[in-house]
Amino acid sequence: QVQLVESGGDSVQAGGSLRLSCEVFGYAYSGTNMAWFRQAPGKEREGVAGLNSVGIITYADFAKGRFSISQDNTKNTLYLQMDSLEPNDTAIYYCAAGRAVGNPVLKARSWRFWGQGTQVTVSS
Repeated sequence: QVQLVESGGDSVQAGGSLRLSCEVFGYAYSGTNMAWFRQAPGKEREGVAGLNSVGIITYADFAKGRFSISQDNTKNTLYLQMDSLEPNDTAIYYCAAGRAVGNPVLKARSWRFWGQGTQVTVSS
């Protein structure tokens, strides 16, 4: 049974930083083909950053220069470092796995497995 467990969400002030983690269980973790998404109240789930099947990273425009995706094979864990946080970054952040090759990395419909999410709240 595939299980993705996110952690690291918190309440911070604008300009602050957070590092989210996503530990993977029951899945052939390879450090590739995984992604981070977020969903704010009343909005659709949107892609933040992702790695394709050969490890190439794609960032959403709003994430470029502020967010960084990485992973640790020894811990079966995906990370999202978020710096210079803004109130608009407030959302539930999810990690995803299990994308069919060729499907867009930053589209939610591309991914099969999801974590339960971790709440990030940024105050001004």
